[in-house]
Formats: sequence, C-alpha cells, structure tokens
Amino acid sequence: MQISEISEADSGSVPHSGPLSKRGSSRKSARFSFSKPSSRDDTDDETYVEITLDVRDDSVAVHSVKPTNENEDPEVTLLAQRLENQSSARASAAAAMIRSASSRFRQVSQELRKLAASTRKPVDRSKSATAHALKGLKFISRTDGSAGWAAVEKRFGELATASGLLHRSRFGQCIGMKESKEFAGELFDALARRRNITAELITKAELRDFWDQISDQSFDARLQTFFDMVDKDTDGRITEEEVKEIISLSASANKLSKLQEQAEEYARLIMEELDPNNLGYIEIYNLEMLLLQAPSQSVQIGNTNSRNLSQLLSQSLKPTKDPNPVRQWYGRTKYFLEDNWKRVWIMALWLSICLGLFVFKFIQYRNRAAYHVMGYCVCTAKGAAETLKFNMALILLPVCRNAITWIRNKTRLGRLIPFDDNLNFHKVIAIGITVGVVLHAGSHLTCDFPKLLHASDAAYAPMKQYFGETKPNNYWWFVKGIEGWSGIIMVVLMAIAFTLASPWFRRGRINLPKPFNRITGFNAFWYSHHLFIIVYGLLILHGYKLYLTHEWYKKTTWMYLAVPMLIYAIERLIRAFRSRVSPVKILKVAVYQGNVLALQVSKPQGFRYRSGQYMFVNCAAVSPFEWHPFSITSAPQDDYLGVHIRTLGDWTRQLRTVFSEVCHQPAAGKSGLLRADYDNDNDGSSVVPNFPRVLIDGPYGAPAQDYKQYEVVLLVGLGIGATPFISIIKDIINNIKQVDEDLESGELNQNQNQQPNTFRTRRAYFYWVTREEGSFDWFRGVMNDIAETDKKGVIELHNYCTSVYEEGDARSALIAMLQQLNHAKNGVDVVSGTRVKTHFARPNWRNVYKRLALNHRGQRIGVFYCGAPALTKELRQHANDFSRASTTKFEFHKENF
Repeated sequence: MQISEISEADSGSVPHSGPLSKRGSSRKSARFSFSKPSSRDDTDDETYVEITLDVRDDSVAVHSVKPTNENEDPEVTLLAQRLENQSSARASAAAAMIRSASSRFRQVSQELRKLAASTRKPVDRSKSATAHALKGLKFISRTDGSAGWAAVEKRFGELATASGLLHRSRFGQCIGMKESKEFAGELFDALARRRNITAELITKAELRDFWDQISDQSFDARLQTFFDMVDKDTDGRITEEEVKEIISLSASANKLSKLQEQAEEYARLIMEELDPNNLGYIEIYNLEMLLLQAPSQSVQIGNTNSRNLSQLLSQSLKPTKDPNPVRQWYGRTKYFLEDNWKRVWIMALWLSICLGLFVFKFIQYRNRAAYHVMGYCVCTAKGAAETLKFNMALILLPVCRNAITWIRNKTRLGRLIPFDDNLNFHKVIAIGITVGVVLHAGSHLTCDFPKLLHASDAAYAPMKQYFGETKPNNYWWFVKGIEGWSGIIMVVLMAIAFTLASPWFRRGRINLPKPFNRITGFNAFWYSHHLFIIVYGLLILHGYKLYLTHEWYKKTTWMYLAVPMLIYAIERLIRAFRSRVSPVKILKVAVYQGNVLALQVSKPQGFRYRSGQYMFVNCAAVSPFEWHPFSITSAPQDDYLGVHIRTLGDWTRQLRTVFSEVCHQPAAGKSGLLRADYDNDNDGSSVVPNFPRVLIDGPYGAPAQDYKQYEVVLLVGLGIGATPFISIIKDIINNIKQVDEDLESGELNQNQNQQPNTFRTRRAYFYWVTREEGSFDWFRGVMNDIAETDKKGVIELHNYCTSVYEEGDARSALIAMLQQLNHAKNGVDVVSGTRVKTHFARPNWRNVYKRLALNHRGQRIGVFYCGAPALTKELRQHANDFSRASTTKFEFHKENF
C-alpha cells in the first residue's frame, strides 16, 4: 500500500465531495493504494482511494473517501460510505474501523498521524472572531428559531395551496423575507438541492426542515447554507461566474444598482484574493477565513476602565420609577425646565401679555354703558380684539430673517432667546390669533349683536350715539357696514392661509382629485400666505371704523401695527434690493441621482456668511415671485457659493427640468448624471451654456451656525439634510489648517489680539444617513478630500445606507466581504465610491451617544440635526438622557424641512 499527501497547489486535480468544515481544523488529502488479491494475474494492479481529512492539532477526522479508479472496488466503496458516515470520529476510531474491514489498511493510522504533523495553519476560531462571524451571517432576524416557527407556521396556513403545499414564489413571504423575493428564491433552491427536492412546492414538514436549518445558530450551519446558495452545481467549489451571480443577487436585494453593474469586476477581485493559485474556484474554508476575521476596533471601547464606566452608564440609563407620584412629577418638571427654560420664559411672557391685555379691555368695557345692553359678551369681544391687535403685530417679527440674523450674529441675546424656534413661535402666535378670532367674532355674532337687536327702546337709548337713532332690526345691518364685511373677509382669508399652511396641505399629504390637487403643496402655501397684504389693509380699516369708539386716539390698531409693519417692509425691501443689485453668475450645474440639482454660483462682493447658514434662491424661468431657502454647502473660505437642491415639490421639479435642458453628459472623471460648467477661460472655441437667470438672497441664520461654540460636535444629516454640515466640516478643516499654519509661522503669538476666539471646535462626528447609494455622489469630492487631508483625525465620518440590510444579515454578507476586500486593496468603498466606509441600515443612536459620553467626559457636546422631523424626538431624548446620566452634557439643536 502507498500513501501520498496531496498539497494545496495540487488539490485542483483531486475531486471533492461536498464541503464540510470542522472547528479549528484545516484539510489534508491522502491517497492509499493496495493490490487486489482476487487473482495472481492482478497482483501488480494497484487501486487508489482518495481520503480527505480534517486535521486538528492532535486529532484527525475523515471528511470523505473516494476511489480514483474508474472501476470501483465494492469493498472500497462500502468502506468509503462507512467512513463518511463517521466523519466526525477521531483518527483512532477511523483506524479501528479500517482494520476491522480489511487487513490491507493496517498502516493507515500511522500515516494519518504523519499527515497531522504538517497541517495547514488553523483558522482563527477564537470566541471573539466566531461571535463576529455569527453576527455577519444571519438569515433571520430572530435568534430563537423555535419561537419564530409559530409565525412561519401561521403564514404557511395563509399562503399554502388547497393541497397544503407552499410554492417557491411565496417562500420569502412565509419566512419573513417578503422584500427580498429573489434572494429568498435562491435560498429555497439551495435548501432544496441539499435535500434532492426538485419540485417548486414543499410540504409543511419540509418547510420546518428548511426553517430549522436557516435558524440554526451554529456558525458552521450558517456558513454551509450560504455556501450552498453560491455553489449551484453542488460540486463543493465556487467559480467566478457563481460569485458574480451571488453578487448581482445581493446587490439587487439591497437596491445597489451600481454594484450590480460592476458585479463582474468585483467577482474578479474576490477570485484574485481568495484564489491566489489560479485554480479557477474557491472553497468553503476561503469564505470561512474571510468571515472569521476580527472586527474593527476603531469604534469599540477598549480598556477595562472604559468598559466598567460603560456598564455603569447603561445601568444609570435604565428607567427606575419612583413610587411617590409627587417626586415623579417634580423630577419630570425639573428635567423639562432644564431642557426648555428658554422656551418656557418666552411663552410665559407672551401668555402674560395676552392675558393682561384681555383683562385690561374686559374691565374697561365692564364699566361702560354698552355692558348694560350687551353684557359680558361685549367685554369678551373687546378683550379678544385687544389680543388680536397685539398678535397680528407680533406675528410679523419671527419672519424678519435679516433682523434675527443680525441680532444673533451681533449680540448675545441668543443665550436668552431661542432664535432657532422662530418659525415655531410664528405658528404658536397663529394659534393665538385663531383663538382670538373665535372669541371676538363668536361673541359679536352669537351674543352681543342678538342682544342689541332684541333690546327694548329704553335699554337701547344709551346706544344711539354709536348705532344711530334707529335700532338695527336684522343681521344685514351689521354685515353691510364696513366693520362687518371687512371682518368677514379677513376671517375668510386667514382661514384659507391657515388651512393651506397646515402640514397636510403644505407637504401634500392629502391626495385630492383634479383640479383640487393644485391647492396642496408649497406653491399653494406660499401664494396663500401673501394674502396677508389684503388682511392687514382690512385690519387697519376694520380697526378705524369701530362701533363703540369714535375718538381717533382711542383707535389703537394702527399703533400696534406701525412698528412691526415698518420693520417687515424694510426687511422685504432689503431682500429685493440685495438680490437684484448683486447678480450672480452660474459657474457649475450638476444633476445627480436621487433627483438632486447642485448649483455653484459666483460669490457677490461683500457676501459674508457662516457655515450652517442658508440663502434663498429665485429663478425667473420657473417663477418670478417664488423664493425658496437652501443650506449653503460651500465653506466661507471658498470663492463660490454652492447649494444642493432636492426635488420635493413643483418648484424644485421645474427648476431641475430647466437646468437639465442646458446640461449634457459629463466628461470622463466628472461626477453627475448631467453636467454643465462655465469656463472662465473660455476662448470662444466652445459654446457657453445658456443658463437661466438666478437671484439669491441671504445669508440667514440657522441653528447649525452655532457649532463653533462647542469643542466637540455631533452632526447628524438625514438625506439632503447633510447640506449644512458639509459646509461645517469643510470649515473645521480650513480653520484648523489656518491655526496650525499660524502656529508654525509664529504669527499667533505676535498677533494674539487679531486671532478670533470664536472657533473652539476640535472634534467633529458626522453621521450621514441616506436611503440611496447614489446620494453619496453628491459630496464624493468633499468626503475624499477630508479623508486625505484630515491627518489628525479631527473629523470622524460615518456614512449609512439604509437600503442595505443590517450588518449581519445574510442578504448583505457578501457585500460586507466585498467591501472589506476592496477597501483594503484599493482604499475605496464599494457602496459610496468614496474613501469612507459605508455602514449598513440605520445607526444605533443610543450607542453613538454612549460612546461620545465615555470619550468626552465632562465636556459640552453640541448635537446638530438637519432632516425630517421623524428622528428629532429620538435624538433629543438621547441627548437629555445622557446629559442626566453622565458628566457629558449634550445640547441639542435641530432644523427640520
């Protein structure tokens, strides 16, 4: 008998059965030869059998036994079957079985021990590596398969045919993968191949068998299932074509169209890395090694002290309910005041003024003759009218953007007044106006006017000086007068403006049939709000023509309105003058995936702004009257102004269409689906794009501009909400560069008085969460620049793509492997196309705050969020919770759109 070891390089010529990996093992192959004693003439003929072994330190397990000759020996075949059935036995057990079968294999056990001495370096199967791998390959979100079966069984009853069979097309929906039907179909095929099921219908028992396998918590079982999905011909090897197919499938399941288009390129990359000997295939242990690589330690809490603090912080964040209701109320009130004291005192002041004016006017009319005819109704109407005058004047001030920007930039009133809530306060005042209108008009129409109409002649006598010698005899008398029709028209116009400003109409949440659908959306809101010009004219007229007041100096409506209306008029004149006197030249236009239009325009002389601020844009080709706000994405040091505009409504949709008409396909190396650049050095050889005329107005203050007040900032952008933070992170890098240059040149010590003290930020964490991979093209250049120039690690960038299933889901497992390989080799992320690695699904915000609280103990951290309102509550709640439970104080600021 002869025994020869098959090396790794030669293993391509050795046929294999299905792959099987054992813990901490690597595989060796050996060939055994023996002479058949059936006849003297055959004594020189040798028969070879191939035995594939899994060797682990001091033990050997038989993986497979196969004869290599075309004419199989029945005895050898029987032996092979018996050995494969006992593949998990140790080498000693295998040797004993061989000796009992035939004396011709007595030397096998000695040769197996020789093979064990020269085994492959074992794969890292440490506890941490295995735990990481288990997280990286899950087919179901539930960890308890038996608990999940009840729901699967219920869905089987709903989806199965009348004969009790489940079709392949409904398998994904049955196991909870209804959003990934293609992936679920491939999983079904892999599980069916393993069981030699060729039909596309399975019984409940077979479904339970499938479920037990995909819910198995062992790493080997998960790895085998994933390998079976890729290995479609069940030969135990994965070819480049099979890798390409599974990459396309994973990309499709995760809505990654670009990765799907490059599937062939990435399949080649995987084969280059995992098949260095150019065998043309990879095996299961190659995937195993990739999955068992240790997780990144960059964002983990490393030392023992930090881990202990982390545990203490987690315990302190656990809600503990005080049994005493008084202490509960006190604690909630205390925390509420700590978080909202600026809003509280402003609201208290406003309510106090409204209440004071109401009481003042109520008492005044309580002592007049009209009270004896119309009673408390006239007192209520006049008290409400006084608050209406005040609120109609006050509501103009929160929308005076230039005034607010000047105040927050030039004064320290921002420490007392929550300027970030100016629009919210505008809405609160609108509610106050609504209450005032109801009380004022309701009291007149339903109470004091009827009392006046039904008053006796004697009772009416004191009212003759106000209503005339003849007593009014019906409602029409009141309606036809200036006081009546002006009031009714005002109420109607304000009701229209108030209704169309509500979120249901403004954001188009109500689907109305044509032509009524035109009253929804931003345009309807914008135009209806300009009815205020008519309303204020009627208000002055209404306030001058009063029934019960004839002296001009007692008609105070104009007194309330004069100053606010003057401020607002100056505000609008400044906007109009500034936007038209300072024309801008369009330098670059790019249309990106995700319906985003990027504009770069020349910076007008004297246009100074801070990162985080915004400006208004007008395009006469779309509408000569509409102005829309957009965050500035360029940094203050840039020689241009940049904005990124996402198509969300009629105006932005038309703007994108207008600019797309002058764009063309980008040249090589340029980003965007469409693009047009204005060449300042144009010599006439090419045609200058005929861009539409654009006007800008700004800049205006926004919450994000206060980031410089903090040494550490957490910036969270949701989708297009990343725009103000792009400017901020560019500004941070530029400021730190400037400080470093001044320190090197010695200018900082010589010009201490000239060095600005406002810039304090030394660490920034930027989290960008978006649904689409194409979104990363918007700021690819910025991301790459920061990754290359930020040598000190001042800015930590985290990109999240929510269309990709969470890290650990089998649907994204291959993408995670590919991401790791490509970033290690080329330094580029396969999802974003930038140097910043993309995370999958949504961030765990609790863990984000926890890490910051531990890394920056005793510091103030500014949390700035820009995006849809849905995430505001969670981020604010975490900021409050961690501020109370740790020494780190989080101060939350938000900007919703």
